[in-house]
Amino acid sequence: MSETMKDYSEKRDFHRMTMNSEIELTDSNGVAIPGICRDLSGTGMQLYTEKAFAEGDQIHTLLPSTSEQFPPFETVCRVLRCVPDGDGFLLGMEIVKVKR
Repeated sequence: MSETMKDYSEKRDFHRMTMNSEIELTDSNGVAIPGICRDLSGTGMQLYTEKAFAEGDQIHTLLPSTSEQFPPFETVCRVLRCVPDGDGFLLGMEIVKVKR
């Protein structure tokens, strides 16, 4: 691993967990959009969706629970980046608020 790569990875405060879970996004107009949560960390997530969003957009997310022991994971996120990926877009999201 190069020294630059190592320095960058050590700056992350939270481990990034790779996922491939369905997630529901709700835009500022209240429109629900399906997506896939590709990874999740303590401060953000990467999502795949068929709709493009603008940098700075606020989006509500709902990650359904996979177990009765855990509630669904709901957040308010801000779009940091939106890049084309196949037939959709990869969104880099900052978690602004965890609702539950």
